[in-house]
Amino acid sequence: MARIFDVVENPVEMQDEIVRRFPETGVADLRFGSQVIVRESQKAIFFRDGKALDILGPGRHTISTANFPLLTALLGTAFNNRTPFTAEVYYVSMREFADVKWGTSQPIIVQNAGVGLGISLLQGFGTYSFQVSDPQQFVTQIVGASQSYSLSAIENRLRSMLLSKIQDVLGTTTATQNVLQLIGLTEELSAAVKAKAQDDFAAIGLLLKSFYISSLKPSEKSAEELRAMGMLDMGTYTQLQAADALRDAAQNPSGGAGLTAGIGAGVGIGNIFTQAFSGNQQPAAPAASAETAPVAAAAAVTSDVMTPGEVAQLLKVSEEDVLAAIQAGDLKARKIGSAYRISKDAVDDFLKG
Repeated sequence: MARIFDVVENPVEMQDEIVRRFPETGVADLRFGSQVIVRESQKAIFFRDGKALDILGPGRHTISTANFPLLTALLGTAFNNRTPFTAEVYYVSMREFADVKWGTSQPIIVQNAGVGLGISLLQGFGTYSFQVSDPQQFVTQIVGASQSYSLSAIENRLRSMLLSKIQDVLGTTTATQNVLQLIGLTEELSAAVKAKAQDDFAAIGLLLKSFYISSLKPSEKSAEELRAMGMLDMGTYTQLQAADALRDAAQNPSGGAGLTAGIGAGVGIGNIFTQAFSGNQQPAAPAASAETAPVAAAAAVTSDVMTPGEVAQLLKVSEEDVLAAIQAGDLKARKIGSAYRISKDAVDDFLKG
């Protein structure tokens, strides 16, 4: 004989759960006179044959013809007020789910007019909070027949919704503001994203309570990653590879010049390559002859004092080759602490032999 539930409740505190079904499997055998207990932070939705019939707020509710008119109309006249029937009850947490984290798994491409390459890659992260505003809509559209629905089950969907709005807001803002100005507008950007995302949240029965951008900064993508994203032509890619090599050499203990500007920011060494995107590149100079090679190399030097890494880049050899030449006495260098410094004249003398 089927068990008839005289009391329906969900006593478990719903910490990370948004919805829990009673019973978890099958249907509940109820009858008029059974009681449904709903806690302060919950609402309960009665379903029968896949249709939502009644929504109950906090308190103790007795199933009767007076309290459940939709259910009564569906079942017909109750027999002695004790007619048994089957139903499912979905308990929905109405509390605010706060400090939910979001972040950009891939950088967002924005304009950066007048700075560096004219583009920038931004990465950001922060938090948001939401709560269920329409429990019936949320259950029917999102939860379905699941026995429970947790925060983790919907996080990816909400994050995707928010990231699309972030990209939209950043794209609009960078039409008039450069990236350096943009980073100082996190409060205004947060408010704009929240306003844009409200309708999407409401469409699935949720209310976006808050949205915060905790950090917004340029990405440190390398030239190889930028090219893989289809953002660079071959000429600019080659130049950026050289810049990456200089940056890496500067971070080497034997170098240390501090050339550490991020490529994605469109600042620092990115300024060298602005013309690559503006279409104002000059025709390539004729290749230097053997007699003019030292002069051409000297002209390419931009500093009177260089690190081994910078000399290696200039001579198109490895840094180990430069260090070997120094240790053999062929290339004059001054050792300061653990690092070498080479003058422009020393490089010229070395090339002349």
